[in-house]
Amino acid sequence: MNDANILDIPPSYTAIKNQTAAIGFTMPSDLYVGTLLKTLATSKTGGRFLELGTGTGLSLAWLVNGMDEAARIISVDNNPEVLKIASQAFDNDERVTTVCADGEQWLSQYQGDMFDLIFADAWPGKYSVIEKTLNLLKIGGFYVIDDMQPQPNWPEGHQEKASRLIAYLEERDDLHLSKLNWSTGLIIVAKTNKESFSIKLRQK
Repeated sequence: MNDANILDIPPSYTAIKNQTAAIGFTMPSDLYVGTLLKTLATSKTGGRFLELGTGTGLSLAWLVNGMDEAARIISVDNNPEVLKIASQAFDNDERVTTVCADGEQWLSQYQGDMFDLIFADAWPGKYSVIEKTLNLLKIGGFYVIDDMQPQPNWPEGHQEKASRLIAYLEERDDLHLSKLNWSTGLIIVAKTNKESFSIKLRQK
């Protein structure tokens, strides 16, 4: 099996990738992560999705490509320069809402519907406000995070933060998770119908 043989690249992906390179953005989402996100999105008919950390919209392109006509997605990023590329790419798609806001503040204030899939590709929803984020996930919904394997751009001490995050997810009894040493290192979580409980990440 050749996992590099990716045949279903979204129509908008190449244009977004070229614009990403043109502005010198060096933190694009991994191509393999995109293929997984598309598959998961396809499994949620009429789903409600949340992406934290839009970037230029590369992962968003995969998610949208997996969505049906009844599905909707909100994608949040605090960088207007990169978000502009994503917003323009999906300007005519009524299923897509892009939001320029601080992710932590947005999560803290959000009062809308719960989500069938949350892709947390930013600090908020992953290393901060995680309990609030997971409380927004429906039973049976997916929570996906990437970059869990050591990355060249990790600052000193980040490995410890990643390890604490993994331990937190493992300790919750309302989650089933799979840890994949693939791509940049992925964790896929499914919410169960068990009662959730509060565990606070221990501060350094």
